[in-house]
Amino acid sequence: MRFRKGARKFLNDMESAGTWWLRQSTAPLRVLPDLIIIGTQKGGTSSLYEYLGQHPWIFPALKKEVHFFDTGNFAKGLDWYRAHFNLNLQKRYANKSGRCNPITGEASPYYLFHPHAAERVARILPKARIIVMLRNPVDRALSHYCHQVRKGREPLTFEAAIDAESERLRGEYERMLRDETYYSYACWAYSYLARGLYADQLSAWFKVFPKKQFLFIKSEDFFSNPCASFKQTLRFLELPEIGLREYNKKNAGTYTSMSMETRQKLSQYFEPHNKRLYDLLRTDLAWET
Repeated sequence: MRFRKGARKFLNDMESAGTWWLRQSTAPLRVLPDLIIIGTQKGGTSSLYEYLGQHPWIFPALKKEVHFFDTGNFAKGLDWYRAHFNLNLQKRYANKSGRCNPITGEASPYYLFHPHAAERVARILPKARIIVMLRNPVDRALSHYCHQVRKGREPLTFEAAIDAESERLRGEYERMLRDETYYSYACWAYSYLARGLYADQLSAWFKVFPKKQFLFIKSEDFFSNPCASFKQTLRFLELPEIGLREYNKKNAGTYTSMSMETRQKLSQYFEPHNKRLYDLLRTDLAWET
């Protein structure tokens, strides 16, 4: 299975030395991804993507979040997207150097939530393997909120932001559905509760992809045992299992505390939505009810 480190380093160095214009000019010679991680935001996607990038048979994208299928980047065309990935030459060389097929991938966790992403991905990457990391929506909402606070984008308290969400998002998702070119800052920034309605989001993906192309990872399992989840992912990708020296958590941040009253309120809010998710996946994720 060995893809010689020297050869891989030479090709990677050649790529990193190239400028963006060179990448775009060679776009027709580049591959499209075999793998995408579509969500959820604040569910561990950055850490998993970092681990996968250390596997000798995985070629990561130019950057983790390409945001092609969920933003105005889609209008830039397929060559713009291809420019973020490795050359066909690299894959062919790797194929001749070992016993398995190398994989290219990206991770843009807004794909899960965006109303047009599923259909766009199905049109362009119908055979893609899709990873979904699902976190308890109560904890995900708080993590999302704290991230926005750290970035200076959220002036409200957590409780106030939750109460304001319906008004902030009023009509925004519907406008996105009507107009594929419309970018909703509110849906991207303030969808603390909306992004936790996983059953609604996955139903759109299941309309265009068979379930066998998905791997679902419970974020809490990933956080508690990243090595096991990493190896589970490699089995899904049909790649040789390896162990990493360290499983450091990426994008870890500090969090404000949540009152017991707020947690109980949110748990009750998400309870019927979580039940729909469990029925959809035929798996009880055992989140609080």
